[in-house]
Amino acid sequence: MDRDFFEFLRMKYRINLNEQQKLAVLHKEGPAIVLAVPGAGKTTVLISRTANMIMNYKIKPENILSITFSKAAARDMKDRFSSIFGNNVGSRTIFSTIHSFAYSIVRDYANLSKTHYTLIEGDMSSVNKAMILRELYKKVNNAFINDDKLEELQSNISYIKNMMLNVGEFLKLNNNSINGFDNIYDLYENYKKENNYIDFDDMLTLAYEAFKSNPDLLNRYRNRYKYIQVDEGQDTSRIQNEIIKLISKPNNNLFIVADDDQSIYGFRGAVPEELLDFKKTHPNAKMFYMEENYRSSNNIVYICNEFIKKNTSRYKKNLTTSNPGNRPITIVKVKDEYQQYKYIIDAIMKKQCYYNAAILYRNNLSLIGIVESFTRYNIPFYVRDSKMNFFNHWVLRDIVAFFNVALDPKDKASFEKIYYKMNRYISKNAMSFVLNAQNSDTVFNLLLEFPGFQYFQLENIRKLNNEFKQLSKKNPNEGISFIEKELEYASYLKDNCKSLGYSYEGIKSILSNIKIIAKDTRSIPEFLEKLNRLQKNIEDSRFNKGKNAVHLSTIHSAKGLEFEEVYLIDLVDGEFPSSSTIEAYNEGNLKPLEEERRLFYVGMTRAKTHLDIITLDSVANEKSESSRFVKELQYIMLTLQEAQTRNNLKIGCQVIHAKFGKGEVQNLNKDKIDIYFEDMGLKKISLSNCLKKKLLKVL
Repeated sequence: MDRDFFEFLRMKYRINLNEQQKLAVLHKEGPAIVLAVPGAGKTTVLISRTANMIMNYKIKPENILSITFSKAAARDMKDRFSSIFGNNVGSRTIFSTIHSFAYSIVRDYANLSKTHYTLIEGDMSSVNKAMILRELYKKVNNAFINDDKLEELQSNISYIKNMMLNVGEFLKLNNNSINGFDNIYDLYENYKKENNYIDFDDMLTLAYEAFKSNPDLLNRYRNRYKYIQVDEGQDTSRIQNEIIKLISKPNNNLFIVADDDQSIYGFRGAVPEELLDFKKTHPNAKMFYMEENYRSSNNIVYICNEFIKKNTSRYKKNLTTSNPGNRPITIVKVKDEYQQYKYIIDAIMKKQCYYNAAILYRNNLSLIGIVESFTRYNIPFYVRDSKMNFFNHWVLRDIVAFFNVALDPKDKASFEKIYYKMNRYISKNAMSFVLNAQNSDTVFNLLLEFPGFQYFQLENIRKLNNEFKQLSKKNPNEGISFIEKELEYASYLKDNCKSLGYSYEGIKSILSNIKIIAKDTRSIPEFLEKLNRLQKNIEDSRFNKGKNAVHLSTIHSAKGLEFEEVYLIDLVDGEFPSSSTIEAYNEGNLKPLEEERRLFYVGMTRAKTHLDIITLDSVANEKSESSRFVKELQYIMLTLQEAQTRNNLKIGCQVIHAKFGKGEVQNLNKDKIDIYFEDMGLKKISLSNCLKKKLLKVL
């Protein structure tokens, strides 16, 4: 029967499974974990197993629940299953995201308890999560929260829910820069309870609580979903794992497809440890391996496999492929950001086949320089994550405010944003005097009328007036340097970053990207217009989806995708891995570095045939170190090259030596090699020394 089924899949649907895949597809009952490397065909295995259970074991489609973590993945699985095995069966088989499944539990529980819950996610709802948190932050801190801090606040709350922590445990274990976080958290939770509001994370916690407090409801779900399949099992958080465990008991017909080497969502509460301890939780679990990569060339697969083995917390497995070798992975070292953009543009413009190429980066901020360059050269692009805080970042708003005052010294609103950021001893009272003045004079003339100033302060104001006049005449790139140095804005940033909850390195990255935009603009209005145009181009790039456009994405968002050509950019220590990860590693905590290595691995394994790894000598005019991951790759590649040369060396073969020229191998004796050179005669040389210094090449 098994052979007939696989033949049926091959003949009718052109699904040709390898031996490892077949073993996984045939698993019916009890717990199982399938460790699937990148490009191993896990979706094909999941839908084939679903079909096998329905067709051969006569399990009702509605008794099988397949859970994944994104709407796109759930839709893709359902569409592929229906297109192959028919809409009738497909419409009755459940492919769902974990949140959607949890929401169905919450709805059922709400009906039983006669409670009406209102979801507060998204900008469309009249009451939304962001709006509530902004208000609560203001209430606790008597200040407005900016977009960066709001994102951090939401992320911290989500992490607590997904990791099943209380606020005290979270604050003890994690860095937090939100003032009054515990107070805000409690107020937020109480506010939701009072109004029966829920956010996405509450779907999970409420579903879990509903199952724990209502055995009848839990049993109803257990009877309905007798077989559970989990896709992307490495991404499950603690609360998600607990829900899945509850529903799969007591039979534990739980089939998890995962890759611990692709667990990259620790910041969202993903716990790969659950995966690594699966055998402890389920001692009778079956283990299946899917180690063949169908995506990438042999060159890429070999290097990626050696690279990820540096991690210690992982299942031992091998990434292999039957695909032929192609272009070797290329490590490119450039002088600075501008050379990096030039390299990419030159490489991409040669091909004109833009949709096959992706530029991937660790942080969304890397997008700005690429978009600026692509806009200049009219290269079409699609941005996977178009939500950018950069254009609303307070540092950018400050720079714009400086320029606004330079262009119009009567602009009180702009001056109010920056008056205390220049070390000019301008008090709040003096600023209030300017704001309340009835006449429409310049802010500097109004300050000169303020009765509370001493002589030296008046001199400061006159000097400041002249400095803003100088600023108005400079091109934007010179202007930003002038703001940093002469107006002492850089000193303000350095002195206040910590108290504001920001890293100075991160702020310097923002300034560096502002300068990239300012470069080649001749006037302040041109710079401001360019800012608006870039923001619009990024937003409009969503219309390029599926068109002939280069794909720009963070590595996190590119997971699950594949491209012929991949360019990994901005690969310097402090950026990738991040400075906080390096700091944790130096203190003996390996966990963050291992997650970042997995992220680097995910980025590399998106490439089919062409992978460029780009590192820089300097960033923002400051010396930088190549990412330690790039150094690891260089060592792997050098070792491979040495091994290949050793294998190819035989008595009688022709070689070229960098110093001695062309010759023929006469004798090989461990590390000693005798070569007769055409110009230099017989030489006895050290093979390991030649290989280390790349002196010898086999012809």
